[in-house]
Amino acid sequence: MTKIIRMLAATAAAGLLLAGGQATATAAPAVTAGRAETPAGAARLELPRPTGAFAVGRDTLHIVDTARKDPWVPTADRELLVSLYYPAVRGSGHPAPYTTVDEARALLADRGELGRYATAEQVAAVRTHAREGALPRVGGGRYPLVVLSPGFTLPRSSLTALAEDLTSRGYVVAALDHAYESDGTVFPGGRLLGCKACEQVFPDRSLHRVSEARARDVTFLLDRLTGDRPAWRHSRLIDTRRIGMAGHSIGGASAAAAMAADPRVAAGVNMDGTFFAPLPEAGLGGRPFLLLGGDPALTPPEVEDTSWADAWPRMDGWKRWLTVTGMGHPGFTDWPVLADAAGAPHPETPLSGDRSQRITRAYTGDFFDRHLKGLPAPRLDGPTAADPEVVFQRS
Repeated sequence: MTKIIRMLAATAAAGLLLAGGQATATAAPAVTAGRAETPAGAARLELPRPTGAFAVGRDTLHIVDTARKDPWVPTADRELLVSLYYPAVRGSGHPAPYTTVDEARALLADRGELGRYATAEQVAAVRTHAREGALPRVGGGRYPLVVLSPGFTLPRSSLTALAEDLTSRGYVVAALDHAYESDGTVFPGGRLLGCKACEQVFPDRSLHRVSEARARDVTFLLDRLTGDRPAWRHSRLIDTRRIGMAGHSIGGASAAAAMAADPRVAAGVNMDGTFFAPLPEAGLGGRPFLLLGGDPALTPPEVEDTSWADAWPRMDGWKRWLTVTGMGHPGFTDWPVLADAAGAPHPETPLSGDRSQRITRAYTGDFFDRHLKGLPAPRLDGPTAADPEVVFQRS
């Protein structure tokens, strides 16, 4: 059993090149139609405020790779739904929704514990700190781009707190939903796409196909964001020379796969993800990589995952291997934050949601500050009394 399989069990119990590609920008009607109000008398769930100086804008982009068939549904072209976060003019735009009711219902159905404490309507109505339709902040130069890929079966919304925080620190962030790889994501036309990939990769344990497909998704995304005819209306905000990627679980493994496949991805972070596809023997071209893992003490005795140790010698640039005491596999997502706000237990992640997110955002943000902006990041140099939970396993 591996990290991703352990996460699924625990929570249930408690691109190719541009040729032929198409894209449609702005929020899809099906996404905006599913907004929900907090039920009367119910607590309003809220994400932590971003720590940076910039206000956060958000767009939704739907792109279709007409030159590539979907790996899980071969009759369909490969589709991505992207939340694009960008530094914005404060006070412009209107509050961005967290997710739709249908997506929240699908998520709760696969993670029963929180469903006893919060409704799908409450989860859909989580207060975010991004604003749709916000004016972009211009005049300060271009911003590095960070691509975020969620864990298997999880939607892109599971990394919203991290996305908003990175944006507030001066990044453009592209959070991806890879079609047919979440419990349920509403694509344009009101299509709720479930996890067709689950039906294929679990029986034969071919999870490497997920990270390999996501690497191709990232190449397609970068082509559509930075090519001669960009798909996004604010693409001019992106500094194409400074691109990084981070992901949770198999999304983190996909960051390494994307770096191996595309030299434009200059730095990567794997948050507690098993490397189902091994890193190339030739390494990552000297590019930096951060392994940010959960607490080894929370791993069941029967779980044996040597993929990080196997990958470590092939990471041929700046690298760190950190673990967080009390942080379980879902701790790098919004899940513990929402569980704490709803009063729900999360025994698989004993560390509080607030502390989990503080650590996730601080170390991921500092990593990209150092390697995409050239800023000092002393907390990455060694243990600090300010973060006693963070253990430097290897550096």
